[in-house]
Amino acid sequence: MPSGQRAQWKGFLKFGEVSCGVALYTAASTSERITFNTINKATGNRVNRIFIDSETEDPVPKEAQTKGFEIENGQYIIIDPEEVSAAIPESNKTLEIEAFIPCSDVDDVYFDKPYYLTPDKMGGDAFAALRDAMKRSMVAAIARTVLFRRMRTVLIRPHGKGLIASTLNYDYEVRSSEKAFEEMPKLKIQGEMLELAKHIISTKKGEFDPATFDDRYEAALADLVKAKLEGKSLPKPKKVQVSKPNDLLAALRESAGMMKAADDKTKRTAANANQGTGRQRAAHGVASKAASSGAAPRRKAS
Repeated sequence: MPSGQRAQWKGFLKFGEVSCGVALYTAASTSERITFNTINKATGNRVNRIFIDSETEDPVPKEAQTKGFEIENGQYIIIDPEEVSAAIPESNKTLEIEAFIPCSDVDDVYFDKPYYLTPDKMGGDAFAALRDAMKRSMVAAIARTVLFRRMRTVLIRPHGKGLIASTLNYDYEVRSSEKAFEEMPKLKIQGEMLELAKHIISTKKGEFDPATFDDRYEAALADLVKAKLEGKSLPKPKKVQVSKPNDLLAALRESAGMMKAADDKTKRTAANANQGTGRQRAAHGVASKAASSGAAPRRKAS
């Protein structure tokens, strides 16, 4: 169990006739983000949230609040929270694996939230057997259970010494990509423009390293708070100029030229360094020969 971290869910992981006790821990957290409170400008005091009746505008205390489903404009079916709890499927606290699938079968758009899945002390062998078998078979597992008062589908994958379980969005929750892109014009880029774009990509290839990505928004907020404390003002950011179709080819040429120039500079620097090293070796060789012959090298008159 991770030190100082409370499990979000505890239950059993079952595959075939094998089961082991497991726990889910939050893999991603927003607790370190900078947060703001809502303040009354006139008094400088924090503002509290109060629920009010939309018609009478009277405050409604928590014990007087309930749930409702709107059937018409302003008409609701009243549903008590206890009725909601009774309608939720009974949880047997078991993540039962329904199928093993290739890891690439699930589109990233269905991913919701990741959780670390760890074994309890008594189920370590079964857990490790499943983890290692999934690694060798290069598969992920689809499982279902009730999590946080909802029936959830979970994708389980090997991750380091343990497993990572990602809750998945339902199909009705994922919007159609066809609708998102339906207004995009049909363009086919060819010739020099395509080649220049490919050249820029080839010069900017790298590797994914999360540690190198800083949260610029959080850093900007921290700078803003610091500047406010010191009575300073921050410089206004420069506006981004969107490339126009007529200027796109020129912008690509300029970008490709800058990349080539930077690459050439790197090569020249390396070549100069190699030449310098060669001169140093040659000078060292001359000095060695002079020493062995007993003659001291002459100094140049200044």
